Amino acid sequence: MYTAETKHVMHDRIQVKICGITEPEDALVCAAWGADAAGLVFYPKSPRFVTLNRAVQIASVLPAHVARVGVFVNETYETLMETAYNCGLSAVQLHGGEPPELVEKLRERGLFVIKCLYVNGTPSIKTAPQYNASAFLVECSAGVLPGGNAKTWDWSAAREFAENYPTIIAGGLAPQNIEEAIYEARPDAVDASSALESSPGRKDTRKVRDFIYAVRLCNISNLTRRIF
Repeated sequence: MYTAETKHVMHDRIQVKICGITEPEDALVCAAWGADAAGLVFYPKSPRFVTLNRAVQIASVLPAHVARVGVFVNETYETLMETAYNCGLSAVQLHGGEPPELVEKLRERGLFVIKCLYVNGTPSIKTAPQYNASAFLVECSAGVLPGGNAKTWDWSAAREFAENYPTIIAGGLAPQNIEEAIYEARPDAVDASSALESSPGRKDTRKVRDFIYAVRLCNISNLTRRIF
């Protein structure tokens, strides 16, 4: 079902998404250091959960060039559309067992849809052809919450996938390992959250700066697809 319908502009750098932002001031810090996207988590069980009102506050302070990505787990079509509209989301990131039909329905409404797939879990990266997603986020299933739960993994397991699909990698990424992760996986974008925090949901300015700087220093020989 994957058709590569979304036309991704090719360029020569890896993009950065900082996820789990819960405060407007943290969003501004991430934008100031050069983040391409900010992630807002709408999953109530997450320690980085934000209410609709808080998400609107955060989204309102972000510069126009920084993408606003809503992260959801098994939400209904109606909730996804309402939240995207009220918050002015640039994209929705689906982190549960959402069916391909939901992805297609959201795409038909003009939304940029990022579907999370796992190298060792469900839904698997092997199911990618079933989803007509705008891009895919790939990570390793670990822990009790959906997602990577800050665990590092064998990023080379995503390399072949990234050659064929617009790919964001996540899970355990930090300033000290991001160069290795990019070299091993060759993604189009990277996504970090807990490793850049001073406490759950609160970003550490120095860690954000160091992470984005480390990404920018990576020498990549291949052109990447622009995700955000």
